[in-house]
Parts: sequence; C-alpha cells; structure tokens
Amino acid sequence: MATIETNSMSWEKTALEKYHKMLQLIPVFHRGIAKEVVNKKAEQLALARGSSRVEEQDIVRSFLTEVPKAFYSLMVRIMDEVGFDYKKYGGC
Repeated sequence: MATIETNSMSWEKTALEKYHKMLQLIPVFHRGIAKEVVNKKAEQLALARGSSRVEEQDIVRSFLTEVPKAFYSLMVRIMDEVGFDYKKYGGC
C-alpha cells in the first residue's frame, strides 16, 4: 500500500484521499476543528496499535470518538459518500 508523509507520520494513501474528500464535504465552519482533532486522534490511535502509519481504521475511529453526537448523522452520511466503512470499526 502506498503511503504519504505528513508532518509527523505517514498516512496510507487511499485512506488519506478519502479523508480529504470527507473534509471537503464537512461544513466550512466545522472543517478546521474536525481536521485538527481527527488528525491528532488518528495519529494517536495508529501509535497505540504500534503502527507508524495512519490507516482507515484510525481515521474512522477518530471521527466516531471526536465528533460531537449532534453531528453523527451528517458524519455517517459523509463517510458513506466517500467510502469509509464505519460499521466495520464500531459505527452504527
């Protein structure tokens, strides 16, 4: 699998592409904070798994844990649209 380097660690290429698509679909006024908290949490989750690379599971789990429940239905619709399999990682 291809990886892309970010500031602090590498991200799996396909997962990163989906993530960028998802960010573009999040309302502008929420996009910045979503990116900040999800990036940080995804990297923490990857490290907790003993990985030096962020994968789809880390991104999805980050959204599921860091995004307020009030936005859950929007987040799930966007995950469906970009191809994240959130059910596989604990989403409803």
